[in-house]
Amino acid sequence: MRSLKKFKPDVSIEVKESAIKRAHDFKGNIPGIVELSAGINVTNEIEHMHVFTLGIRVTFENQQACREYIQHPLHQGLLQSIGPFVEGIVVMDYPFA
Repeated sequence: MRSLKKFKPDVSIEVKESAIKRAHDFKGNIPGIVELSAGINVTNEIEHMHVFTLGIRVTFENQQACREYIQHPLHQGLLQSIGPFVEGIVVMDYPFA
């Protein structure tokens, strides 16, 4: 699963860095996560940026782990904490082999 967040223009770097830290806390605390990466978009390729400033990529053991992650309190807490600062989110789920 990959998600991209588009923060409102006036959001501070501290809010963005806090979101990244909270996302990194998922690994080891939410069962079924195999791999996780998160970061602020720093591309110089403006034509490809589309103003999405935060990316989170999570790999799960299986589809059930992905479903459980969506409802997990840590994930829901992150969504609630950044919700007021976000203008848009794109989520891409990849099939499981």
